[in-house]
Amino acid sequence: MAKIISVKNLVKRYHKAKFNAVDNISFYVNEGEFFAFLGPNGAGKTTTISILTTTLSKTSGTISIGGHDIEKEHSNVRRSIGVIFQNPSLDRNLTAEENIRFHAILYGLYPFRPAFGLMPESYKKRVRILAEILDLEKNLFESIKTFSGGMKRKLEIVRSLMHKPKVLFLDEPTAGLDPTSRRNLWQYLNGVRKNEKTTIFLTTHYLDEAEDADHICIVDHGKIVNFGTPEKIKSDLIDEYLLTDADNREKLITELKSKHIPFKIEDHVKIDLKQRRVQHLLKTIDTELSFVQIHRPTLEDAYLEIVDNSD
Repeated sequence: MAKIISVKNLVKRYHKAKFNAVDNISFYVNEGEFFAFLGPNGAGKTTTISILTTTLSKTSGTISIGGHDIEKEHSNVRRSIGVIFQNPSLDRNLTAEENIRFHAILYGLYPFRPAFGLMPESYKKRVRILAEILDLEKNLFESIKTFSGGMKRKLEIVRSLMHKPKVLFLDEPTAGLDPTSRRNLWQYLNGVRKNEKTTIFLTTHYLDEAEDADHICIVDHGKIVNFGTPEKIKSDLIDEYLLTDADNREKLITELKSKHIPFKIEDHVKIDLKQRRVQHLLKTIDTELSFVQIHRPTLEDAYLEIVDNSD
């Protein structure tokens, strides 16, 4: 699979800083994939994404996006990316379509025209296609003063996709949105990815949003501390375990000890499954159980394990 983003030995040190904000990191993103870039505040995420989107210069290292060197061909890089930052950058005094149109004109995609009806047919078609994908076609000519946070986010996505970018950078795209708006926005983003064949590069503190990523890169203190698929990251760090209990807990504990089954005492009796099959394990235990629950690790479990141990 072709690499759409390639980062090699990237370093960023701010003036008079004692440490590198980004410390010799290397990673790649495959074309068309959903890539999540995670880490705590101050880990180097914002600095990295600012460099990748050409709004901040690097200290050293090489980066290419869409086959273009970010330093030598920054104009081509900018034309191949779309960016949605955490804080909306829309003009509240304009309609949704006017926000789209003036952005497209400033981007050099189309000549200036004072009204939607005077714009080229290619512009009208592109706006309608994207508005349909993002469910904004009924709101195109409304003032955005009345838009909800979710609608503004969708409008920003439409605007950022007008030039058909190869990569869409999403910096905390659902920050401040309610759970329903978050879910709906991701449905639309998945539609964009499917219909536009766009690579998604996400930073977020909502780890459930990264569960469906093709690859995840976790950074802390400017360094990469883990890289892989969500399943690999979870399975490498956190084992599945069985929470169980019995009315006669002492009898259960004695049995587990006699059968050399590792366990811990927490709120319940916690048995590490490792490679054990649940059904076989339950058949092994003779004590009558009053509670049984399988716990499968989440990405948040693995993330906290990684970050807590990276200091």
